[in-house]
Amino acid sequence: MSQIVEAQQRVPITLAGSRLDQVAAELFAGHSRERLKGWIKSGALTIDGHTGKPKDRLAGGERLQLSATLEEQVRFEPEAIPLAVIYEDDDILVVDKPAGLVVHPAAGNPDGTLLNALLHHSPDLANVPRAGIVHRLDKDTTGLMVVAKTLAAQTSLVEQLQARTVAREYDAVCVGVMTSGGSVDAPIGRHPKDRKRQAVHASGKPALTHYRVVERFRSHTHVRCRLETGRTHQIRAHLAHRRFPLVGDPVCGGRLKLPAGASEGLKTLLREFPRQALHARQLGFDHPGSGEPVTFSAALPDDLLLLLDYLRDDHE
Repeated sequence: MSQIVEAQQRVPITLAGSRLDQVAAELFAGHSRERLKGWIKSGALTIDGHTGKPKDRLAGGERLQLSATLEEQVRFEPEAIPLAVIYEDDDILVVDKPAGLVVHPAAGNPDGTLLNALLHHSPDLANVPRAGIVHRLDKDTTGLMVVAKTLAAQTSLVEQLQARTVAREYDAVCVGVMTSGGSVDAPIGRHPKDRKRQAVHASGKPALTHYRVVERFRSHTHVRCRLETGRTHQIRAHLAHRRFPLVGDPVCGGRLKLPAGASEGLKTLLREFPRQALHARQLGFDHPGSGEPVTFSAALPDDLLLLLDYLRDDHE
């Protein structure tokens, strides 16, 4: 069954110089970039009332108007994948995503994803774009995600994400000893030589991460990060930029460094740690139904707790 999509957004000045398709993906986050490109080409998505091309550069301040027909989506199959549900009501669902679970089907991961699990848990999510998914975590990052169960809830959550009013805190374990917390205000985009990797460079999108020290060890630091923006691999890229890459990060971590004098147990754990040591621990936003502020928390998973225990023993 077809559905009419009507929406408009003003291009923020912070996105000046960005391509139309990139800006559209930011402002209309409930729809895939490929679908938005199609709407741009067909004239369903206009700039100040005029048609444009996906590669057109915007100056900031333009009004993007979307008036399109959303055809029935490609049908993704429900799959009985276990979900750790932290909270659920008629408007939202909050889950604690495990490591190894891809959020959305894509090339190489056509099924076995969080989206498939959500459709099994709540079949009505088939009526919401992307099964209500409004933000993502990397495959091997654990922790909290909020899912919209209605179109109205999805609109509310996407607007809050765009306005940067959603509070997101992460726990991470990085290589190196930080003397203090701080902030990284540096643009992030695709690495110019390695297109699969995100990195800090001048032509990237604005990105801001705040971090503070939770616990120091002999050669590592447990840090807590708060995001102002939500770029792909943001914490991983920003901390690597500061020369404090995450333990186990296969993309941004660089060459493995084992601390001199560490126990064989710790060396083995660091050598074999299967993922980036990153966990989305807290999520806060205004509830789409009540408008009241809500906050959810998720305890550290067992693999990070084990890593911290080994680092404490080494610290002593």
